[in-house]
Amino acid sequence: MTKGSGQRAVAAFICPSPATSYRARIMQRFGFFLFCPMLVAGCSDAGDSSHIAQREPLAKAWVGSQWRFDTIDGKRPASEAAGISFDGKTIVIQAGCNRLLGPWRVDEDRLIAGPLNQGEAPCEQSSWEEGNAVSALLVATPRVTVEGQRMTLQSSGHTAELTRPAD
Repeated sequence: MTKGSGQRAVAAFICPSPATSYRARIMQRFGFFLFCPMLVAGCSDAGDSSHIAQREPLAKAWVGSQWRFDTIDGKRPASEAAGISFDGKTIVIQAGCNRLLGPWRVDEDRLIAGPLNQGEAPCEQSSWEEGNAVSALLVATPRVTVEGQRMTLQSSGHTAELTRPAD
């Protein structure tokens, strides 16, 4: 090896010639565009949308329905009027001295309600706590299960059991 040839090889590696630099950039860009479809394909659904198909008819079946609270965190509600109504795309909740109103939808096994407009009336402490528990339950996007005429809403901190009255 001649004196300086090693230095030229290192310099060529660190600072490639303009032609090599251009080819390298083209190959990097070309490789990136070849790799992009694989990224998109990895994020796509495998085509099995049965979980959506199962929930969509269930949510549609709730439209126009009314449900009465049997228990809120294991306790009977203070008022017989405590319940949930699914009026089209709007959910109406009456619990304690709270009346909540807003949009709703079901995503997999979660009831997503909100943003909710809240109206309060003066009431006893127990009714106030009941309304706050239901409000906190709905804000937490509770897991919803329905078996026949019974619905259970459950989050990490609150649970409500409801019954659908016979029409």
